[in-house]
Amino acid sequence: MSNTTQSPLNLPPDPRQQRRQRSLAMMLVGLGLACLLLGALIYGGRAALRWLDQRVPDRPLDGGTTSDAQELVIAVSPAMKPTFDQLVQQFNDRARTEGPEAPEERPLSVRTIELSPDKMVEQSLDADPAFQALAPDSSLWFHQLEQRWQATLEADESSVIPIAHRRTSDPVRYAVSPIVVVAWESVARELGWPFEPLGWQQIQQKATRDPAFKWNHPSTINASGMLATLAEFYAGAGITRGLTEATATAPETLEYVRAVESTVRFYGEGEAVILERLRAEGRDFLDAFVAQEQVVIAWNQEQSGDRLVAIYPAEGTLWADHPLALLELPTLNEAQQRTYRAFVSYITGDDAQRLLLAQGYRPADLSLALDSPGSPFAETDAVDWRQPQTTLQMPSQQVVEVVQNVWWYTKRPTNVILVVDTSGSMQDGDKMVRTKEALLAFLDNIRGDRDQVGLIEFGTGVKRVEPLRPVTDEGRAHLENVIRALSPSGNTALLDAVWEAHRQITETGDPEAINAIVVMTDGLENASNRTRFDLQRAFDDSVERRIVVFTIGFGRDADRRLLQEIAETGGGQFRLADETDIEELYRTISTYF
Repeated sequence: MSNTTQSPLNLPPDPRQQRRQRSLAMMLVGLGLACLLLGALIYGGRAALRWLDQRVPDRPLDGGTTSDAQELVIAVSPAMKPTFDQLVQQFNDRARTEGPEAPEERPLSVRTIELSPDKMVEQSLDADPAFQALAPDSSLWFHQLEQRWQATLEADESSVIPIAHRRTSDPVRYAVSPIVVVAWESVARELGWPFEPLGWQQIQQKATRDPAFKWNHPSTINASGMLATLAEFYAGAGITRGLTEATATAPETLEYVRAVESTVRFYGEGEAVILERLRAEGRDFLDAFVAQEQVVIAWNQEQSGDRLVAIYPAEGTLWADHPLALLELPTLNEAQQRTYRAFVSYITGDDAQRLLLAQGYRPADLSLALDSPGSPFAETDAVDWRQPQTTLQMPSQQVVEVVQNVWWYTKRPTNVILVVDTSGSMQDGDKMVRTKEALLAFLDNIRGDRDQVGLIEFGTGVKRVEPLRPVTDEGRAHLENVIRALSPSGNTALLDAVWEAHRQITETGDPEAINAIVVMTDGLENASNRTRFDLQRAFDDSVERRIVVFTIGFGRDADRRLLQEIAETGGGQFRLADETDIEELYRTISTYF
């Protein structure tokens, strides 16, 4: 129906009247824009200006397009990134050869950056993040992001007109993988695989009977760790659906989870790091661990020798559902949106789904049979495409948060001693400032007041010993003050400091806890009375304590070989760091506890 005003006799409108109407309309539009801008200036108008930015076409004044030199950047979780990069490469190649001729219609290229899911959530809340789409390993993170986004909007009193009520849009699932317990085949057969139903209780019983048995699941900041923890709570409650706050916090549920968690050797960063250490250390690292089923297929395809097999918890399990979504950003242009739609079409299409299947993921396209010829599921008994028999119901986000918080009081407690180099070389540049920031970040990530942290400061000798103390409000404040007071001087008595940390844990630590030493130095050992052999003998004499050692080489002059040997003595890890990443490294190490 036309909106043109006509007379009752259907005569054409008077041209003079049209001109007057257009003039009046232009005056009203101009007045409205002036009022809007004036309001923005008067009230700070953050939301109004953002709203205007959204409405202004993302095109230059010359009539061309701004998309010529832009790309769609997707943040991808670490475990998925190698496979995802293959998909991106294929998409980009196809877009270059098969895309439309018109530049304004041609899909942009896609680029990926690697981010842990918790960092994706954090950075997605920024005004202008470094990516326009995100692909975490679970939609759990979308729920967390939207919840935090809503809280941000509610807290922003100037949000007269919000940018968007949701931060993500157009989500799609492109692959899935169940969460399983991954074990070496020989270990699994000792447990009764593949003839006996196995679950969390059998893992706990094995670890209790055999002190040498080592297993772990990642921290709850990783999807596999969070989903496994939810599965433990379901098992403790004895249900497969409808986990509530009441059932999750019931005494019998908490006792069950606490019994399972008490046997965890340590936590960690996720599948990518676990696989890296398995390649280097084999069974000496872990006997079993929690991961996605895909890890089993990928490992057995790449490695010769001992196989990994998947144990599907008899109590039921959850799935990593690998979603992809677009961020609702004011800077998002039409070309990037078009590229996102094109990439979604590709990643859910036949070619991409077959590639995902070949890599060990279960495709979102259910028409691709897992037992079809050529499928990796049909060629091995290390995984079972008919499993899991029981899929648990994903609880509400509120219950997920309750479980995540309660987990800190059910997980195995931790005794950690921070061994900090404050020799004279630490006064160079901003080393000491960065070190203090890193130590404070580590302390901030230790949340449970059942955990204990101590600190040893060393230079020419051991300068200061802060014994283990619970990380209560009082204990945290005390340690923060100690960290801020650290001052560089002297030489580097590294071995003496580690030996003292070991003595502190063996004499005052809890043998049922995760006992760990985190060592940081920027220099060469040159002042200790103890030797490397003294340290080895001390660890050998206290093997029942299972003291894990993490060593950090900070700067160019750190003795990498010695730090590697010390880490191996305690069955831990050696990491290199510089001024730019030491804080993030300390945050990462804190996930092990």
